[in-house]
Amino acid sequence: MPAGVYLHIPFCKSRCSYCDFATDVWRSGDAVERYVSALCAEVLSHESGVESKSLHAPDSGLQTSDSIYFGGGTPSLLTPPQVEKILNSLSSVFSVANDAEITMEMNPATVTPETLRAYRELGINRASFGVQTFNDRDLKLLARGHDADDARNTFKMLRDAGFDNISLDLIAGLPGQTLEDWSRNLEEAIAMQPEHISLYLLEIHEGTPLANQIKSERRPLPDEDLAAEMYEVMLERLAVAGYKQYEISNFSRPGFASRHNTKYWRLEPVYGFGVSAHSFDGRERYANERDTAKYIQMIGNEKDAEVFRETPDVASEYIFLGLRLTEGVSLSGFRDMFGKDILSLYADDIGRIINAGLVEVSGDRMRLTKKGMLYSNEVFEVFV
Repeated sequence: MPAGVYLHIPFCKSRCSYCDFATDVWRSGDAVERYVSALCAEVLSHESGVESKSLHAPDSGLQTSDSIYFGGGTPSLLTPPQVEKILNSLSSVFSVANDAEITMEMNPATVTPETLRAYRELGINRASFGVQTFNDRDLKLLARGHDADDARNTFKMLRDAGFDNISLDLIAGLPGQTLEDWSRNLEEAIAMQPEHISLYLLEIHEGTPLANQIKSERRPLPDEDLAAEMYEVMLERLAVAGYKQYEISNFSRPGFASRHNTKYWRLEPVYGFGVSAHSFDGRERYANERDTAKYIQMIGNEKDAEVFRETPDVASEYIFLGLRLTEGVSLSGFRDMFGKDILSLYADDIGRIINAGLVEVSGDRMRLTKKGMLYSNEVFEVFV
């Protein structure tokens, strides 16, 4: 089974107020170059020419990859030569499919027309574009470092550079955001006609600037009921506009579902490289050092920055990750893979969440209801 590859680029020009990802301040020159060299060294030390541990289809020989994802951070701060260096390292270790989906996360006002054309020539064929909101007031709240016009101009540059697979990100439930604000965001996003839209409800992470602002009452606490209403409006508007929901937070035009992210939800192998990157080889999960300087040092000394490894309950993960998809989980597929029956294994709990209207069972599929998508964490707790 083809694997996914994730590459974490931690650098940002500024840190968003809600972000708890592993990020670092972008500095031109040697700092970024040292990181890129360490990342390439880690990639080159990866042994993909061994038998795959995938649950789905064990294989042998050089591991094929059909999805590569530059995440962060702000990967679009990398120069084209740096991107080329990383891709060359990958092609030495993985057999990259001719039709591989190669995604780069990009933020407004971090690219030029020339840079985007160079990315396309290197094989980057999908852009994950972090708009978050078209409201300048909310962009300042989030400390995004760009305004709405930057987002509009960058999207046009992406199209002009030949990107015909663009995913646009928006966040709902911001402090002080009204339903009217959210509706305007949706309408502008739809008018741009991206191939894919990811829409998230804001999560407040302890220790972030936004969490501290809410705790000190400088910002209002987000309204959960209003956020739920925003989610329902989102479902309705996007369906009318021709976007199909395939996962709780993800919508696409036909043929443009994210190949890479779908691997996570289907419990397929994804190998992560870079600071804080997580991997799943089909049996085990493992993760890298979160501090950038320590990561570079560990790679320099050992060619390995792993700090965590576990063997998860893959049967449990197969269920709650699969339930994120609108197609749900195949009951017979689970039985064939694990030799157990889901409905018997979790009989009491499944009965409870079915009666609560959060999950439905139809034929061979168990899936979240519309209400279940709003309260998915309550459902997932049954299987964790």
